[in-house]
Amino acid sequence: MRKYLAIFGLILVTVIWGGGFVASDMALESMSPFQIMTIRFFLGMVILGGISLPGMKALKKEEIRAGILMGCALFAGFALQIIGLQYTTPSKNAFLTATNVVMVPFLAFLIYRKRVGLNGIVGAVMAVAGVGILSLNGDFSLGTGDALTLLGAVGFAFQIFLTGEFAAKYRVKVLNCVQMTTAFVLSALFLVGMGETSIHASGEGWLSVLYLGLISTALTYLLQTSCQQYVDETKAAIILSMESVFGTLFSVILLKELITLRMIAGCVIILAAVLLSNYSGGENMKREAARE
Repeated sequence: MRKYLAIFGLILVTVIWGGGFVASDMALESMSPFQIMTIRFFLGMVILGGISLPGMKALKKEEIRAGILMGCALFAGFALQIIGLQYTTPSKNAFLTATNVVMVPFLAFLIYRKRVGLNGIVGAVMAVAGVGILSLNGDFSLGTGDALTLLGAVGFAFQIFLTGEFAAKYRVKVLNCVQMTTAFVLSALFLVGMGETSIHASGEGWLSVLYLGLISTALTYLLQTSCQQYVDETKAAIILSMESVFGTLFSVILLKELITLRMIAGCVIILAAVLLSNYSGGENMKREAARE
């Protein structure tokens, strides 16, 4: 029963994250990227810190260092993603961000020489093809927004990789709290450096950024951490990759975004690449049988 509730919880996370692409697009109409990120991560830091830190024993240097690395990767991912969103559509932004799942095995290979399976290699080739169909212009150039979003996907890939490495060694509550604090501090520094401290947001902008901070950040990170205790990591990755599908769905329904056949083809190929790269077939079945 817990496993099925956990699967439902992860699906809920993807729905919320999918809505985050639309909320970010709406917030950008009256706020700058770093204004949105500063408020978003401040809310996440306050809520996760308030929940995690009371009663917690002394912090260790190693887990603080790990949380800072995760926070830097998270900041880079979100910063490039939301800046890229200014120059592309929410649906393309969502699917290009989803390529981070394909990148993770290759980061593991480059850093720890972990073997990349055939599915991962085929998935990477399919992802590149999907990105080309979805994003390349007639002269085979990549649009500014799409290029920035892909770089943001690299940041998210590092965050996922680092989380996988550190979550097994250190306290998850501490990692989450330090990660959010780091992302907030970096966002605030860029906000001041860009001279964007004066905020003149619309009511819709404030509602959007509150959704991003309270629901799409604080709630989802708590929910994701709790649910992944009961769901195999491979299945969890496949479920979470559906964020891009909901991102596109909300863009069509709420923003009346027009979808072309070329966009559909590119999105389908990218989604197939994400699912294939995370499917481990018989190896995963043996692992689950051993657990039971």
